[in-house]
Amino acid sequence: MDEIGLFPLGIVLLPTEQVPLHIFEPRYRELISQCIDDEGEFGLVFADEDGLRAIGTRASVTEVLERFDDGRLNIVVEGRERFRLVEVNEGTSFHTGAIEPLVDQLDPADEASRERALELFRRLVELTGSEVEEPADEGSQLSFALAARFEFAPPVKQELLQSTSERLRVERLCELLEGAVELVARREEIAARAQTNGKVDPPGS
Repeated sequence: MDEIGLFPLGIVLLPTEQVPLHIFEPRYRELISQCIDDEGEFGLVFADEDGLRAIGTRASVTEVLERFDDGRLNIVVEGRERFRLVEVNEGTSFHTGAIEPLVDQLDPADEASRERALELFRRLVELTGSEVEEPADEGSQLSFALAARFEFAPPVKQELLQSTSERLRVERLCELLEGAVELVARREEIAARAQTNGKVDPPGS
């Protein structure tokens, strides 16, 4: 069982996902500085009014964007392996946690579901005009690689993070992307109708 410095945040970091962070609190400046110096990892765990979640992600600093004179940092971190938080311990300034790996079951997604998820990804990128690269074949990590490219709400991302079935993650992701595609397509239809005759068909009409 490993011991790792913990960084509770109001976001969820998925494996393979990269996010920018602004580090300003002294205790977390100390944690991140240690990780940079030692090329180590810290544990990013979603926390809100309901408390700290039990499942988090190991995070590694991939780039230091800016160092400020007062010690603040702008960095980019990348999600690595997931973990289960077994125990939270008091540290000198930041908390540490005893963690164990969270391992997937042997339950891969079938090829049809994987291709459906990729098709929906392409369709949503096309509809929104986003410049988002399609992920390479990530094998058992495809669900995370795709989900990391969208701004899903933290509870949704936490749901995916906690799942130990790639099959269920891909199926859930298809549901989420189908809903997003329908919403974007409907908004475009409403905008087009409004431009032509100033009238809008209400949903369900």
